[in-house]
Amino acid sequence: MSERLRPARLDHRAFAPRTLVPAVLAVVGVLVLGIVIAVGVTHLGFLREGHRSPFVAWTLIAWTVFAGAVLALRFVPPHLVTRIVLGGAVVVGIAALIGPPNTSTDSARYAWDGIVQHAGISPYRHTPQSDVLQHLRPDWLFPDKVHGTCDDVKPRFRGLGDGRLGHCTAINRPDVPTIYPPMAELWFALVRAFVPATAQYLPFQFAGLVVSLGVTVGLLVVLRRLGRPTWWAALWAWSPLVAAEAVTNSHVDVVGAALATAGAVMVAFGRPIWGGIALGAATATKLIPAIVYPALLGRWRSWWAIPVGVVVFGLLYVPYVLTTGPKVLGYLPGYLSEEGYEDGSRFALVAKVLPGDAATIGVGLVVLVAAVLAWRLSDPANPWSGQVFMIGVTFLAVTPRYPWYALLLIPFVVLSGRWEWLALTLAIALRGVWPSVVAYRWWLLAAIAVVLVVTLVRTRREDWLRWRDRLLGRDGARDDAVQRDAVHPERSAGNVS
Repeated sequence: MSERLRPARLDHRAFAPRTLVPAVLAVVGVLVLGIVIAVGVTHLGFLREGHRSPFVAWTLIAWTVFAGAVLALRFVPPHLVTRIVLGGAVVVGIAALIGPPNTSTDSARYAWDGIVQHAGISPYRHTPQSDVLQHLRPDWLFPDKVHGTCDDVKPRFRGLGDGRLGHCTAINRPDVPTIYPPMAELWFALVRAFVPATAQYLPFQFAGLVVSLGVTVGLLVVLRRLGRPTWWAALWAWSPLVAAEAVTNSHVDVVGAALATAGAVMVAFGRPIWGGIALGAATATKLIPAIVYPALLGRWRSWWAIPVGVVVFGLLYVPYVLTTGPKVLGYLPGYLSEEGYEDGSRFALVAKVLPGDAATIGVGLVVLVAAVLAWRLSDPANPWSGQVFMIGVTFLAVTPRYPWYALLLIPFVVLSGRWEWLALTLAIALRGVWPSVVAYRWWLLAAIAVVLVVTLVRTRREDWLRWRDRLLGRDGARDDAVQRDAVHPERSAGNVS
């Protein structure tokens, strides 16, 4: 019988019980996760006082299902993992965009800034409640008051401050100019360029899904290059936090996280110029991605990423400076004061030990020490664990109350294999739906305990010795590690080395 007529052989590995059971469990798990997310998005309504317990329960259920699905995926044969990860990412993403934002209306400001820019006006020049921009207001962003009040549509809407016969607005802080840096504003203009002013939240939700899927694909590619199991990408692709903050609430932080991850990968793979461009754009999206730099600077060549990033950051500001001048700072100074960063009241952990301004100084010192350690201890060829350490310690010091900040941490958890730091992202996610400082402290302390225990169990004596040598500047140890990892990248992908 000719080869052309020979019946095709089935790959019996795909149907073996040891293969089939975990694959089915992973697929069922991610489908259940999609259902949980969809039910929450469509049935819980908008987060508000007196209606927080259902959101806490929803968050915990989603994370539990997520953990189970990823655990099952870990035992799926490699030839099936990529398809399951990507399929699950699509399922979770679609589930996340079938309802409007449910914990934040930040994307209403995004839409408004995009509308204003398409009218040829700088978003930094006027506040949303300015009468100068009244002709640009779409009804969905600025509905009329009902009986002279916005009480019937709170908390998704608030009064515009224009009298009893005025309007409500979905934009928070409508009496202040925008806070967002220039790359974020370009993103807002780009997304709104393809839709009419009447389009509501879906454009940014869809754009967030596209970026999130792009990060998933990128992580799969990098994991393959590093020789690490691709199931790790599911920690981003299926994450309830990514679904909620990148898609449902469509925070621009997902763009910053994507650019920061791309920049870090390019610098680590010997492309400091391109990496610097991406990192500069990431910092000009949301300033916080700048903290990924220290772990990348183990090679002198990598330092080129700093001036390149600074130049890109400055160039992105130029068009707005030319049209608006110093107003490009927007509401940033007021925001820092309002959020308690100036007087130290924001810091849930440090402020418990150091009062007032001393807390701000203490946080600054903690972040500085973390940056030095990330720089000295990170392996230039595999800096991911150093970046997780830098981002994680910064978050523990600053203790952000908004869960979308944690989007920056997750890609580096994937690349490093430091899954224990997801405990911190869960703590921040819970803080977003239950605003108790006392509870937040306990969640953070629990996350710290998880990180410390897992790190101590995982770390070998050779790792401690290698970190000591690097901290003392014995470059020979670092060079040996770089050569080793170039030949065997899988050996160090999960280490802080």
